Amino acid sequence: MARHMILDMIFEARSSHLGCALSIVDILTALYFGDILKIDPKNPDLEDRDKFILSKGHACVALYATLALKGYFSLEKLKEYGTDGTLIGDHNTRGALPGIETTNGSLGHGLPIGVGMALAAKKAKRSSRVFVLVGDGELQEGSNWEALMFAGFHKLDNLTLIIDNNNLETLGPTDKILSLAGLHDKLESFGWDTESICGHRFAEIIGQLNMSHEKPFALNCHTTKGKGVPFMENDHIWHGKCPTKEEYERAKKELNGGLQ
Repeated sequence: MARHMILDMIFEARSSHLGCALSIVDILTALYFGDILKIDPKNPDLEDRDKFILSKGHACVALYATLALKGYFSLEKLKEYGTDGTLIGDHNTRGALPGIETTNGSLGHGLPIGVGMALAAKKAKRSSRVFVLVGDGELQEGSNWEALMFAGFHKLDNLTLIIDNNNLETLGPTDKILSLAGLHDKLESFGWDTESICGHRFAEIIGQLNMSHEKPFALNCHTTKGKGVPFMENDHIWHGKCPTKEEYERAKKELNGGLQ
């Protein structure tokens, strides 16, 4: 259902970032519906809540759909996305909707903010955890590596980094633009526990996120850009392209397994 909502929102608003939103749907579903996050949609500002930060803010339609399905606000509210005067825009903005913890546009900001939140929770002796979702291309930003070093040094075991590793960014394959080769070893050298899994298998995602650690934890999720719509999968053009009416209708059929 979330993928249909994402496609509808982007088509109706004549927006973009469809491929990168579709790649994180299963991760968000596991977080919000897999008994991972300690949250209350009826009390979104609960002091001891867990916090989720979508650092790759251009994929925010996936978060909007997930929050609506979780009950933070009505599904009807999503019709405001991309309309004149709305705060529900192409990047997640704190205050625009309940459940959005941070404003994210420029890449590389989410993890440093999450590190600060995790450190603050430690100092306040709160049990809350912080989860940050970044894109693989986003890890090319140096601010992330400062945050990784800081978190590892301070042993922020209440911090989890989730990497949407779909190996594509705006202009093509991540490995050909600026490779992240040796990512596992790099993360561990910064003092993090690290695991790599398929980012579309709920049992694997939930199992890993339920494990306790004595260090900050990085979960490297191998995903497919455009997941769920075969003609969009693994094609970087869907990072910044809005579907035509014909492409939208084809995508809806493919999401339904070819059924009308």
